Amino acid sequence: MLNRFLFKKIDNAQLVVFRIFYGLLVSAECYGAIATGWVRRTLVEPQFTFSFIGFEWLQPLPGNGMYIYFAIMGTLGILITLGYKYRFSALAFAFMWAAVYLMQKTSYNNHYYLLMLLAFIMAFLPANRDASLDAKLNPNLRSHTMPNWVRWTIILQLFIVYTYASVAKLYGDWLDFSIIEILMNSKSDYFLVGELLQQKWVHKIIAFFGILFDLLIVPALLWKPTRKIAFGLAIFFHLFNSYVFRIGIFPYLSLAFTVFFFEPQTIRNIFLKTKNIVVEKVLTIPKNRNLILGILGIYFIIQLVLPLRHYAFKDDVLWTEEGHRLSWRMMLRSRSGTIRYRVINKETDKVNFIDLDDYLTKKQRRKVACYPDFAWQFAQRLKREYAKKGKDIQVFVTNKVKINSGEYYDFIDPKVDLASVPWKHFAHNDWILPSQSVDSTKTGD
Repeated sequence: MLNRFLFKKIDNAQLVVFRIFYGLLVSAECYGAIATGWVRRTLVEPQFTFSFIGFEWLQPLPGNGMYIYFAIMGTLGILITLGYKYRFSALAFAFMWAAVYLMQKTSYNNHYYLLMLLAFIMAFLPANRDASLDAKLNPNLRSHTMPNWVRWTIILQLFIVYTYASVAKLYGDWLDFSIIEILMNSKSDYFLVGELLQQKWVHKIIAFFGILFDLLIVPALLWKPTRKIAFGLAIFFHLFNSYVFRIGIFPYLSLAFTVFFFEPQTIRNIFLKTKNIVVEKVLTIPKNRNLILGILGIYFIIQLVLPLRHYAFKDDVLWTEEGHRLSWRMMLRSRSGTIRYRVINKETDKVNFIDLDDYLTKKQRRKVACYPDFAWQFAQRLKREYAKKGKDIQVFVTNKVKINSGEYYDFIDPKVDLASVPWKHFAHNDWILPSQSVDSTKTGD
């Protein structure tokens, strides 16, 4: 039964059309990152970037290197769209995007994480078998079919993303609409809708619609009677997010995913202009069946477990941030904080207070002030810098953090030398002080 479901042949129009959209969108993302100054602000101007801990060896290229880097990624996106040297183009983009993702987290975004996962998935799917230069240059490659597991890999990934995003919203500050109000405060000057976005009744609609949309959109698109309604709501939802939150290509990538929910022949008629494709009913089990099932099984177990890992840590993720990333916890909290670094020379006991303006961009200073891994990494940076001068130091911080509309509370233990403690990836870092306000911290995102 499982073999019949996963390995039966289906029309590949959905995957082929998605490949075209995907390539265009990642190309726009990369060229747009150069044009809008994102590359300059995030990777060129900072003295150093805050990489994911353990990936410090991934550093931006010097000079104009990152502009060239993103231009190459944009070009790879075009090659993906054209289906030229597809396997190489898609895999090269996947590795290059993953490197950018891991070398900086000041601009962390769940959408960037999704794009990294999707890039690797797409690199191994047979997306160049039709409407591609590869198929034109090598007619033996051309095919109008694909195994059913290809389509369901994409659908299951989407289901995991949306479901976890919905469940994460079931917490106090979302359900009392206070976080919605905070998110919308900065949108008051938006053309036409700015004043509307400040209304309480609009906040209520956004809150409940957000929960229900994330929870139901995949099942509603799968079920034919609700598919067109769900598609219409998806258009509204994602265009609203695009305009209000300015989150790059993600809303349009989300709309591109909907091709996997419509009949393949419908997609083929609209986008490929080829009709009456006959799919053979013969079931062919590939020799590498066990390898395919093993890889997919391991991958999706990780995807199901990873967003739950914060429950294994002491205290709440909203306060500690431990286990927040890679968990589809989107648009759920606002953090602000104050921090002061005190450096003590172990030999002379001389005390220096660090001026963060000398080291960090404005965005980096905000992150250091309220995220524990940023605060710890900057302490390690100071330790290395002083060590080059032959000085052995201790680094202490005075730090207060506020979550959403709560109060400021002490966040990092001021008695702990951050330069001497290791970072714990799989356990709670005890120098993060316990949360003090149940209402503000025993929640989600």
